Amino acid sequence: MKAFMDKDFLLETETAKTLFHNYAEKTPILDYHCHINPKEIAQDKKFDNITQVWLGGDHYKWRFMRSCGVDEKYITGDASDYEKFCKWAQCLGKAIGNPLFHWSHLELQRYFGYHGVLSRNTADEVWNLCNAKLQDPSMSARSLIRRSNVTLICTTDDPIDSLEWHRAIAEDQSFEVKVLPAWRPDKAMNIEKPDYLDYLDQLAAAAGLDAITSFAQLKEALKIRMDFFASMGCCVSDHGLEYVMYCPAAEDEVEEIFLKRLNRMILSKEDELKFKTAFMIFMGREYHARSWVMQLHFGCKRDNNTRMYRKLGPDTGFDGINNNTPSSQMADFLDALCETGELPKTVLYSLNPNDNQSIGTMIGCFQDSGAAGKIQQGSAWWFNDHKTGMQDQMTSLANLGNLAGFIGMLTDSRSFLSYTRHEYFRRILCNLIGSWVENGEFPADFEILEEIVKDICYYNAVRYFNFPL
Repeated sequence: MKAFMDKDFLLETETAKTLFHNYAEKTPILDYHCHINPKEIAQDKKFDNITQVWLGGDHYKWRFMRSCGVDEKYITGDASDYEKFCKWAQCLGKAIGNPLFHWSHLELQRYFGYHGVLSRNTADEVWNLCNAKLQDPSMSARSLIRRSNVTLICTTDDPIDSLEWHRAIAEDQSFEVKVLPAWRPDKAMNIEKPDYLDYLDQLAAAAGLDAITSFAQLKEALKIRMDFFASMGCCVSDHGLEYVMYCPAAEDEVEEIFLKRLNRMILSKEDELKFKTAFMIFMGREYHARSWVMQLHFGCKRDNNTRMYRKLGPDTGFDGINNNTPSSQMADFLDALCETGELPKTVLYSLNPNDNQSIGTMIGCFQDSGAAGKIQQGSAWWFNDHKTGMQDQMTSLANLGNLAGFIGMLTDSRSFLSYTRHEYFRRILCNLIGSWVENGEFPADFEILEEIVKDICYYNAVRYFNFPL
């Protein structure tokens, strides 16, 4: 029997151990997509207790606690931080097979030096140990980033954001890790949302316009804001989509649809899709012109529990996988940009693991010699970033495309402790490759294997995004 989560955790062969300990473990981290608040980095936030750094805003943990029957008082309610932690410890002790069990214990090991098991029986011990450790300067937000060997972070930012905290970080010579904004214009696209017109007023103000009264003016406002984001080092965009739609319409028809919304008229589903298609085509062309990378996250059905959405708002653990992700429309969208020579570098992430093969075949249709791996399948995302999901995604990509050119893992997290997810990913990667070598499916050429492993862990992303490192 192997020891619990020892140094060779998830590494089943000698080759896997060599690949991880000699190559992957020591390679830096590039976090090209996350939801960390840049204000907390700028102010070098310190945490009073483990609940604040571990449970605050973590809807992964919240969902699991709900599935264990924990009252909402101890999840997002007014229970004390100690009470919330004890409830989490009680749940985690039985989280067999759930990646939260591994993630949580990797975090306890790497950041707090705790190699035991958190459960209802050890809750007080871990609470006291972690809270004592958190008083040390090495546990501030910036120190945690440094300790994790991170070289660059991309946050997720709305077009109306002032980026004041990014500026503060950039001007602070005492912090060497680059923190760049990433463009997330979902609110400008989601024409069906009740607060859309209010958002247009905010966007107009941010762009220095009196008002936005046409689709043409919306595009102008977005370009103004993109210029500002670019001046702050932005070269990455991200979109949260139900699916990658393609429902083209003439420009005058799109203007009519936009005018209907300004006049508070009801839009049909077809109207909505036509507008969003025009919006995404415009964005794609702008990204190409600016040499930005376009990331598309899709396959999610959000805010499914209406009662809890009204109570807690979005991103609180009530999203699920959407099975309606037509690959034909994704192909048509990519082709529309490719046809005019304006397809930017693109990363495709589906929340539905059944889309792995479809994406794997689709990205091969739009590669070109101008950029190696121009169209990427993103890493196993959200409900898939567990052992099985990562293995399946990488195996599918290897079968249908170029795993060696893969840009690897990202945290997609709001927590400063989530960098151990890169370690988790790297162990799974090395074990997968190691199994192929041990089985005689790939030669034991460690010069090539070192290059492949380090590239997937870090260097492919450095080259792909062309970050100023």
